[in-house]
This record gives sequence, C-alpha cells and structure tokens, in this order.
Amino acid sequence: MRKVHLLVVSVLTVLLTASAIYGGLLLYASADTVPSGTVVGGLEVGGLPLAEALDKLESRIAELRKQTVEFTFVDIENKAAKAILTWEQAGVSWDAPDFRTELMSLSAGSVWERAKTRKNFAETWELLASFQPSDLKKILSPEWEKEHFGSPVNAVRSIAADDSIRYLPGRTAQRIDWESLVLLMQAAIPGSSSGSRGAAEITIPLTTVQPAVTVESLKREGIRRKIAEFSTGLQTSGAGRLHNVEAAARSIDGMVLPPDGIFDYAKVVEDAEQSYGFREAPVIFGGKLVPGVGGGICQVSSTLYNAAVRAGLDMVERRNHSLPVSYVPLGQDATFAQGYINFRFQNTSGKHLLISAQVADGRLTVKLFGELPDNVTYDIESRTTDILTAPDKYVANPDLPAGSREIVLQGKPGYIVETYRVKYVDGKPAATTRLSRDTYPAQPNIIAVPRSAGGDDNGDGGKKSVQEAPRVLEDGIDGPKFPK
Repeated sequence: MRKVHLLVVSVLTVLLTASAIYGGLLLYASADTVPSGTVVGGLEVGGLPLAEALDKLESRIAELRKQTVEFTFVDIENKAAKAILTWEQAGVSWDAPDFRTELMSLSAGSVWERAKTRKNFAETWELLASFQPSDLKKILSPEWEKEHFGSPVNAVRSIAADDSIRYLPGRTAQRIDWESLVLLMQAAIPGSSSGSRGAAEITIPLTTVQPAVTVESLKREGIRRKIAEFSTGLQTSGAGRLHNVEAAARSIDGMVLPPDGIFDYAKVVEDAEQSYGFREAPVIFGGKLVPGVGGGICQVSSTLYNAAVRAGLDMVERRNHSLPVSYVPLGQDATFAQGYINFRFQNTSGKHLLISAQVADGRLTVKLFGELPDNVTYDIESRTTDILTAPDKYVANPDLPAGSREIVLQGKPGYIVETYRVKYVDGKPAATTRLSRDTYPAQPNIIAVPRSAGGDDNGDGGKKSVQEAPRVLEDGIDGPKFPK
C-alpha cells in the first residue's frame, strides 16, 4: 500500500512540476514585449510592447526620411550652387524587414516555437537603407542639367568668300556622372553600415559631354576644297520665277551627301514647297510655255547638273526639257516633272559632298565641295548631230477665202544633241564619256486654212501633220488643266 502511495505522490509531483514549467513557458512565450536589450539600427526597443516598438521604428524611419542632403555643384556661369533635398525626395527609404519578420514570430506558432524564438531573438538588428536613383533622376532631370550646365554646341563648317573651308569649334557641356553619384549617395545614407547619421553634403560628380558634331568629325568627312562650280543667269526672270529659283536654291544650300548617297531633286522640290512656297511663273506643258506655279525650279536642277558633271559624279536619272532653255546650252539641262521625271545623281567621290547654292547679282551659282585629285578636272562638250525641220500643223479658219492660208505661229526647228564629259589630268584630255543623246522636238508651224468641205478642222484632209506633244508639266508644280 505504501508503494502505491509513493507512486501516486511521484506522479502528482511530476504533473505539478510539468504544469509549473509549462505555465512558466507559456508566460514567457506569451509576453507582448520585445526581448530586452534589443537594438534596431541604433534604436533601443528592448522591453517595449511590440506595437510600441514598431511605432518607434516608424518614427525613426520618418525622421530619417525628412533629414536633408545638400547637393553642391558648379553651374553654367562657373558659380557654386546647391540643391537641398530630403532623403525621401532623393529616393532613399529605410526598413528592418528581418526584425519585423522575427517580431511577428514572437506571437505565431506553438508555445514551444514562440519561446524558442524569444530565447534566440537577436539583440542587434540592422536598419537597411535602399536607394532608387530613378527618383533622384526625376529631380536632377535632363532639363535640370540643361538649365544649370547648358547644352553642347555643335561645331560648324562654313564657306568663306574665297571658297576656303573654315571651322568654328563647338562647345562641350557638363552632365551628371550618375555611376559615381550613386556610389556617393550609398556611402552617405544615414543608417547604412558605411554612412553616418544627420545631414549630409554631396558634391555632384560631373562628366564632360562632347557635342554630336566636332571639328574632328567634320574634317573626317573629307570635304577638303571646292571641286566644281557652275552659274546661270537670272536677268530675264520675273519676280515669281526669281522667288521659285531662290526657294529651290535655299533647299539645297548646305546639303551634305555621304559617300554613295543619292541626291533626289523630287525631295528638294517638296521641301522647298513646304518651307517657302512657290509663286506663279511660266511652266512648260505640252511643248509650250504656259502660266503656272513653280516655274524656274528646273534652272536649279540644271545648274546643279552642270556642277555635278564637272565634279565627275555619276548621274542616276536625268532628262532634257521638251523645249530648249536659254540659260544652258542644248544637252546640258535637267528637267523635272513632278511624279514623272526626276533628277538624281550619286556621290561617287568616296568622301562627303557639300552643296552650296546662292542667288546674287542676277545669277544662280552652285558650288560643290568635297574631294577630287588636284590634277583632275572635268568639262562638258555638246554636239548637235541633227536639226529637225519644223512640221506644219493646220487649223481651220472659216473666215479665210478658199485656197488661202495664213501663218499663225512660226515654228522652230528641233535638235538631236549628244553630250560628252571630258576628263583632264594635268590639263590634258585623258578620257571622254558620252553622257546623253537628247531630242528637242521641233515646234510646228501653225497654219490657218479655210474649213474644207467634208474635212476636219485641221484643213488637211482629216490627217494631222504633227503628233501632239506629251502633256507632262515640266519646270513647275502646277499649271492649266487640260481635258483628257
């Protein structure tokens, strides 16, 4: 019996001891305070209720965010200046994610797990800072940089009055060296392992930005000297035609073609129309000069054609006018008909090509600058191989007496012309190349005759003695509308 009693007492003692231990463990695990001695980023939170500790941490983070950082720099006028931002504005934030996670573990899980977490709870926790450069870049934006440091200025190439090539150097500008600034920011952030608390001052590291175009880059284009020049007269041009010539000339002036680049006159005409507009001036339509808009633009293409040929460049597309023009010899013109006939050439010089076009003293002058051996020149020779007799075209005039005729308009002969380019080396002919074989149709004699009985209005027995000229508008962009 005594043994039974002792067993019962032992069991009860064990149960009471276990209960006491569990009760103590439960009390320990259920504490709602941060383990004593806990420090987060230098902030003592040990012994504080969990919620209060988190509030204190948030207050500390808010305090850090409001602290300022002073950015110093030298502005465009070489004067020291500064920009003051809060760390929050600069894109810096703080948190202690590991501490928060472990703090939540103090009240999660079994009694044993909570007690174990509390017992092993670290005393020191780091307050981690993160930096988002994108936030700072929104403030110290490219516009801010332009305002305080200016913008790079491209170098300029100009042509002097003596046709020499001159260069005006560009100007560099300062820009933020963001890679270095990020490192400086990370080192200065309060609460970071390498930083210090309180206000900070950072000198913005700058880097020099070169302009897109420098004297060196311009010289690498190989535009060394004037290689060709050609002029045509404008003395007989009216105000509208003179405006049109100037508009097209301004559109090609300063144009630079890269090696193997194609000059396209259709694009020039489009640009001139949009930029300057064209005025009324005679155009060519159906083999005649008629009122229109844009008359004169072919004088620019023809003048440029002559300069390009004399520079030894290759023609891609070129046609003669349907009428002879007065400003260049036969076979040396280049017409343009929007949507039908274009003028194009290729820069085959191997270097960049600069086009200069100026209207002055009653003349249009086109100059080409680039690279051509000093001992090489080109010239043009045109030869009329055939003269086409002016045909007769009859029109009816019922007022004329029978058997009579009247010349209404005297016709003009046509021409077949061959044009050659001659290459000279050291002043001596070295090669001759045929450039074109052009036909300028004869303009018919317009002869009035009485209406013939049973015939048509031509008075030629129902047969036309000359074919109608193609109705393509040349040397302009608009003209009279003819029925089809």
